[in-house]
Amino acid sequence: MKITEEYNNTEVEVFEVISAKYIGDYAIRVFFSDGINRLVDFKPFLESSLHPSIRKYLDESKFTEFIIEDGNLNWNDYDLIFPLEDLYNGKL
Repeated sequence: MKITEEYNNTEVEVFEVISAKYIGDYAIRVFFSDGINRLVDFKPFLESSLHPSIRKYLDESKFTEFIIEDGNLNWNDYDLIFPLEDLYNGKL
């Protein structure tokens, strides 16, 4: 038996968060390395969660303490983090 592997040499677009600005009411404008920016509303996600480790971010002072680390938004050492694709699409 001969095993072959097809390789598609299509480049995958890689993007990362380069900056973010808190707008208010749990919305953050996220700027990506490819020039795209999205306004992401985190409030529905936070309010619909029943988990206390997520709901604690309904405290606006905690929510606004995000940093950009490894090209992603990060809260409290990966306590809260979202897939880049979701942020890029502007939907959680």
